[in-house]
Amino acid sequence: MSRPFRRRAARTPAPAPLPPEIRVLIGSAFVIAIGFGIVSPVLPAYARSFDVGVAAASAVVSIFAFFRLLFAPAGGALVSRLGERPVYLGGLMLVAVSSLATAGAQDYHQLLVLRGLGGIGSTMFTVSAMALLVRLAPPSMRGRVSSVYASAFLLGGMVGPLVGGALAGFGLRAPFVIYAVVLIIAAGVVALRLREAPLPDGAPRPTPADPMSLAEAWAHPTYRAGLASAFANGWCNFGVRVAVVPQFAVAVHDGPWVAGLALALAALGTALTLPRGGRMTDTVGRRPTVLLGLVVTALGLGLIGWSGSLAVLLVLSVFSGVGGGFVNPAQQAAVADVVGNERGSGRVLSVFQMAQDAGAILGPVLVGIVADQVGYGWAFALTGAVALLAALPWVTAPETRPQEPPGVEGSPSGQL
Repeated sequence: MSRPFRRRAARTPAPAPLPPEIRVLIGSAFVIAIGFGIVSPVLPAYARSFDVGVAAASAVVSIFAFFRLLFAPAGGALVSRLGERPVYLGGLMLVAVSSLATAGAQDYHQLLVLRGLGGIGSTMFTVSAMALLVRLAPPSMRGRVSSVYASAFLLGGMVGPLVGGALAGFGLRAPFVIYAVVLIIAAGVVALRLREAPLPDGAPRPTPADPMSLAEAWAHPTYRAGLASAFANGWCNFGVRVAVVPQFAVAVHDGPWVAGLALALAALGTALTLPRGGRMTDTVGRRPTVLLGLVVTALGLGLIGWSGSLAVLLVLSVFSGVGGGFVNPAQQAAVADVVGNERGSGRVLSVFQMAQDAGAILGPVLVGIVADQVGYGWAFALTGAVALLAALPWVTAPETRPQEPPGVEGSPSGQL
């Protein structure tokens, strides 16, 4: 009796491995995020130990973001002039030194200045890391690289606070020393493993005289759309979600644990969506992935203020996190497409980062004012409107995803 014929299912080809230089940057991002998460839980309490009020303690947190925004143009210029690797290492070491000095701060004003210096170092390694990812990632896997890199930061940021809370038992200064050591280790690994990273497909290495100008990038509709979505992403996912959602959860449901659960579920939604968002970015396209993410973000955060039950609040929190998981890899891949592997890109990428930081700073302030005046419902509706407005430039922006022959993921042939 003959065996029935079975059609062998076609196997999906395994994704191409990430370049080793990219893996070094991803590992470094995970370690850096853990270190940042270590100091986050103790920083407000450490500031209060200098006999200052809540507003002054909050200013220690805000000044870090403010100096990131203020120094971003200079950081971009340094990347264009000196190259990505020296600026990346210099930024890590500046944050490490400022963190170590923070552990020995003698008064509140010293603490404030040292956290500002840390913000300068942070924007140095953030912009240079983005420039390295743009230069080293093959165009056909830019979405995947962005999603894995963002996942490393997210997971490190989730682990770090747990470690920081445990270290607080050794005193409020100990986490800052640990953070400095972690950064020095990360800088050492990058210095050894990323000496002369090659360009995809043997492309010529950019020279200081060959950077892409901001005017050149601005002329591209996709770059302008990327700035709009970066601002909205900062406003929604790095600003309002972190600063205002917890206050709403506590005010409506009368329990700090609700705020923590809402933030954790939003982070979980982002973590689960980032890999899918990266694949969709590389296969379907940058534009549809960003549009999907912005619409999901608008619905998730825009409706939270009208949620009347705990279950609805938690579901919408997950939904808002899912939106961020689609927006992040797609917008970064699109900006990388505009810049390309062959050009210097420090100033262009620093403005992109500034747009996101500006949204993260302005969003909570303006939404907080609206909440005080007319209530949380309209405040979160404003946040949803910001996300939808940011989607409008993407409707007409050209798709920049390189067209690859079937089955050659990871090939660096596609360029703008």
